[in-house]
Amino acid sequence: MSTVVLEHVNKRFGKTQAANDISFRVEPGEILGLLGPNGAGKTTTIRMMLDILRPDNGRIAIFGGPMTEEKKNRIGYLPEERGLYADLKLMDVILYLSSLKGMRKETAVTAAETFLKKLDLWEHKDKKMSALSRGMHQKAQFIVTVLHDPDLIIVDEPFSGLDPVNTELIRQMLLDLRSQGKAIIMSTHQMHQVEAMCDHIVLIHHGKIILDGAVDEVRRRFAGNTVEVSGTGPFDQLPQIQLAQHHNRTWQLTLAEDATPNDLLRELVQNDAITIEHFSIALPSLNEIFIRIVGESD
Repeated sequence: MSTVVLEHVNKRFGKTQAANDISFRVEPGEILGLLGPNGAGKTTTIRMMLDILRPDNGRIAIFGGPMTEEKKNRIGYLPEERGLYADLKLMDVILYLSSLKGMRKETAVTAAETFLKKLDLWEHKDKKMSALSRGMHQKAQFIVTVLHDPDLIIVDEPFSGLDPVNTELIRQMLLDLRSQGKAIIMSTHQMHQVEAMCDHIVLIHHGKIILDGAVDEVRRRFAGNTVEVSGTGPFDQLPQIQLAQHHNRTWQLTLAEDATPNDLLRELVQNDAITIEHFSIALPSLNEIFIRIVGESD
């Protein structure tokens, strides 16, 4: 059973079509990257999934059916905006919000201690939220999001305000949660994290899905006529090459319009002046694809 199903979902605010025929699924043990420029409709889509907003039409199923209060306790949501109580102590905030998710206090205290120590916040547990740094706030919100062991986790810019060490901590924790069978929806502008972590991406622009697919498949779909080759020899002098760039022993070779990677590989194998250590089709980054497809859509 899919954890999340959206089928032909629409939402309009006045003259603005915030969600236009949105359809996708999220499976257990999968990280879905929900991507798009600012104002694309991502937050509206998330809020409809969480039953904060109701769609004008279409179908949304969470854990196999409509949202219920019981199902909300199986969801963890990390919004982009920080919303923890500034005048309360960190531990008190965690315990209060965990109680809203149905956790017993003894269980919550034990789990909170584990997470606070893992994220280097234990010594700050009795400080007011207003006294914590931006990065500490972000880590605290992440703890609140996952403390109750949700089956669906939705994180909006989860690495905002974090240094590289804490970014890696949160990244690894999300990957561990995926390995436990949790369904995760991640919205972020950090395309390198999407490329490294996500199984599937959905790109929304002007409220409409303009790209949908597995990460590897999407990168292959947008691969151009460029190959990467490691080795020695006069790669830049081959007739099939339009542009040659290299760093150390790795060359990036853009082929002429009438050449194919197979043509080039045959030439390289037959050329006694060239030694090949590695040959592959160069795949574009998700950042390059994002910029290209959003620009084309505009």
